[in-house]
Amino acid sequence: MVWLWQNLELVLGLALDHARLSVVPVLVSLVASIPLGWLASQNRTLRGVLLGICGILFTIPSFALFTSMSLVLGTRILDEANVVVSLCIYGVAVMVRGSADAFASVSRDVIGSSTAVGFSRWGRFWAVELPLAGPVVLASIRVVSVTTVSLLSVGSLVGVTTLGYLFLDGYQRDFPTEVFIGIAFIVVIALAFDGLLVLLGKILLPWTRALPKKSRASATRVAAEVS
Repeated sequence: MVWLWQNLELVLGLALDHARLSVVPVLVSLVASIPLGWLASQNRTLRGVLLGICGILFTIPSFALFTSMSLVLGTRILDEANVVVSLCIYGVAVMVRGSADAFASVSRDVIGSSTAVGFSRWGRFWAVELPLAGPVVLASIRVVSVTTVSLLSVGSLVGVTTLGYLFLDGYQRDFPTEVFIGIAFIVVIALAFDGLLVLLGKILLPWTRALPKKSRASATRVAAEVS
């Protein structure tokens, strides 16, 4: 605790940078995966192709992707954009499967009924399918947020300022306290992100409060299987 107090400004600065860099991949993953997941739920062949591509992307080692992204983007190898874009790729790779399962879980009877009462395909998506798929989508984005916050620490290996710096510095100086403090702050950020998403879910998806516990547990299980 003495070391933390003496270096509080450094640690808080790293924590803010870590949180800032984590936000963009989470948002991009959510926005990009919803249309892709919906398309995957509409066609079995397309689902297989999309999920296959996403599975391959997620198997790429993070350090290799971070370093090679500069060649794709034309940026400097130490540019933080390389890490942010890489984490967007990982996030979308996880979220597409979750979104596809979310839309596939919507009852065909409900979709048929909404069409029968006059909803267009676009209107049905916004008014029926997306709201009903919301709980599983929320569970999936919670998994993505935790994964993103965790993977971002690897960015310090390519010069990006994150809490991963404390791991490297603590290891080089054989000072475990610094490493433990880095881990603790990453856990705090991950919990903060998760809590914020849960709160947003309660605000944007108020009808999920009435869902049986079994349904909520099912949504969480689907997201866990995706990860």
